Amino acid sequence: MYRKSHQIAFHPQANKDEQLYKSEICHKMSSYTSNVSIKKRDTTIKAPISPITQHGRAEGAASISSEAFGTFVGQVWLDPMLKSGDDITVVNVNFQPGARTNWHRHDKGQLLKVTAGSGWVCDQGQKPKRISVGDVIWCQPGGIHWHGADDGSYMVHEAVSLGGIDWYDPVTEEEYAKKTA
Repeated sequence: MYRKSHQIAFHPQANKDEQLYKSEICHKMSSYTSNVSIKKRDTTIKAPISPITQHGRAEGAASISSEAFGTFVGQVWLDPMLKSGDDITVVNVNFQPGARTNWHRHDKGQLLKVTAGSGWVCDQGQKPKRISVGDVIWCQPGGIHWHGADDGSYMVHEAVSLGGIDWYDPVTEEEYAKKTA
């Protein structure tokens, strides 16, 4: 026989005389649940409608030096991450101090996210704006601009380019110097 200390109140409002033993509670509870139907949930994993695509640098592949393109001033390394036809290009770009893009435009715009260092971005006809780690910059579709590292800092940014790119003249030393004028 159980001692009183093993008795449990079946209901919070039950008084001490109405306490039940654990075995009695189990018996009462089983009578409640025996008539309940349990429906199992379908946990089948179905294939996604559109496959997930993973891109990355091919094993052993190296970053590409900007010298091969002629679209940068100074030393820049490009690390292509995604090329989806002519619509979307994602590139990790590492600028050495003072390096920058030529003037250029994107048909559908460009998103830049600075991941290291600091630099500048400049729309044609405007004064350059300082950018640094964590900044996200939207370059308007068709807007002619340049971007690159500060004189005393490397800069790394991820560039998501939408649509085609038209490249123009290099950014001159005089144009680059306007960032501090």
